Amino acid sequence: MRKLNTFIFKTALVMLLMASLIFTVDHNKVAQADEPELINIPGSFSGTFGLFSDYRLRGITQNDEDLALQGSLDWNHEMGYYFGAWASNVDFGDTAQSEVDLYLGVAREYWGVTFDIGGVYYTYPGAVEALGYDYFEYKFGMSYEFPMIAMGVTVFYTPENTGSSGNATYVSFDAEVPLLSRLAMTGHVGHQTITDETVAGRPDTVDWSIGASYATHGFDLSLVYADTDLTTAECAAGCDGEVIIGISRSF
Repeated sequence: MRKLNTFIFKTALVMLLMASLIFTVDHNKVAQADEPELINIPGSFSGTFGLFSDYRLRGITQNDEDLALQGSLDWNHEMGYYFGAWASNVDFGDTAQSEVDLYLGVAREYWGVTFDIGGVYYTYPGAVEALGYDYFEYKFGMSYEFPMIAMGVTVFYTPENTGSSGNATYVSFDAEVPLLSRLAMTGHVGHQTITDETVAGRPDTVDWSIGASYATHGFDLSLVYADTDLTTAECAAGCDGEVIIGISRSF
């Protein structure tokens, strides 16, 4: 059954990649064929596909520190509206083998500050319903680009966290510093609070990361060191420092 779920998940990722390629087809070639557009959808579509040495969510591994295949498909409107889907394999040692996040919102700029208001629905296809993994988060973010650095803060809130662990809040501080034309440094600090720490299996957590990204030949290469303030007693595995290597492509 696990191999079947893995096959289904990989097939879904391939379909996301194919859809990304379809939506980014050269419209000039289509016009040359003198074929009328059957569907005129406002906005634009984009997608990503990547391979990473681990998938960490807020500092904690989601797939037992193993390789992660990830992909996304997004729609954006010139008025700032957006929605999309993102997927990755996960390994919690139970029936959950994949994660699919559905998100929507609106991002607009006022006085040089970009405000982002939306929501994210985290789902785990195939997981036993009694585990209560699926949950929804509200999101509010602000970001600003200075001459030498881009900075942002985002607050996530859910009235019922994953695993029925009560309401939870996550505050994320992020920064990016361009070094060269295609090279940039990234930094992140986050703080997670959960009402029912016993059910969650860990206390309030601080996670942080620092890394670099480089764009070349249509691919994005990343090298990130991620860590948390959790001790071995508070988190048996998957919370300590780790270097994560990734390669991805956008369409």
